[in-house]
Amino acid sequence: MFVAPWVWQLSIGLITLVILGDLIYQIRKPHEPTFKESAIQSVIYIGLALLFTFLVTEVWGARFGGEYLAGFITEKSLSVDNLFVFLVIFTKFAVPRRLQSQALLIGIVLALILRGIFIAAGAAAIEQFSWVFYIFGFFLLYTAALLIWDTLKAGSHDEKVPGGKATAFIKRHFPTVDEYHGAKLTIVQNGKRFITPLLLVMIAIGMTDLLFALDSIPAVYGLTNEPYIVFMANAFALMGLRQLYFLLSGLMERLKYLGVGLAIILAWIGVKLVIHALHKNELPFLNNGEPIKAIPEISTDLSLGFILLTLVVTTVVSLIATSEKRKTSKK
Repeated sequence: MFVAPWVWQLSIGLITLVILGDLIYQIRKPHEPTFKESAIQSVIYIGLALLFTFLVTEVWGARFGGEYLAGFITEKSLSVDNLFVFLVIFTKFAVPRRLQSQALLIGIVLALILRGIFIAAGAAAIEQFSWVFYIFGFFLLYTAALLIWDTLKAGSHDEKVPGGKATAFIKRHFPTVDEYHGAKLTIVQNGKRFITPLLLVMIAIGMTDLLFALDSIPAVYGLTNEPYIVFMANAFALMGLRQLYFLLSGLMERLKYLGVGLAIILAWIGVKLVIHALHKNELPFLNNGEPIKAIPEISTDLSLGFILLTLVVTTVVSLIATSEKRKTSKK
């Protein structure tokens, strides 16, 4: 798949314009988005992401269109897991609802920059060393095991604030205030500049997504080797994350088994990556450095179907389980 430099430039430029427009709007009019506003914007973002599938298919072929769609759906489902953690951050920092939207948007900008670096690094590593697929695959299997353990042990997430060490470091070395001052990130009092809690929240969100990128980037590289597809799948998934947060804020507590579903998806992609690594094997201590093709590779179409089925089953089971629990508590 050849992607001309001007295509990269145009794609990044359009994404930047969309985010800048959203950011300027939020700074000028900080508010809590209504359900209707969030729903309309979510439909627009998801619609654009799905339309991009047809563009990729038309320009580069059905194979790459399928890889992009599988990557986007995987990233979108993993981004829902981010929302639980954002909820913990907002609760711990007592962020006013009208400021949460701006905090999320800045966090998303940081996330896109960090993921762009990760994607470039991953592409360079894959280009030079085929054994990187082993590392990605086993890391996803390890992450899946941890995610299932955490979900079954204590719910979807614990109450530890992500990015806590980074924000604690800043509070130790820079003057801060405990009160919010609208959308201001810093203020001046008695001739001295102070950092507001809103900036700390944005840093916590950015650090959190840095950790999530360690899972999501290898996961998408398990579905495609194309950096452009990996980047666009991440970009489209993140761009609608702010709206999705306000749209699903009342539903998140009911997605009880989402962590299990995501763990199954990560494990599936992890196995897919290990099998792919075996087919590309160059490790001298494994089959004398020769490829191992006894196990057939998992196709993108099969992965896409598996991911969709897992998400549907997990969501339905979660809603049924929480609905029964609510009925029991009311009696």
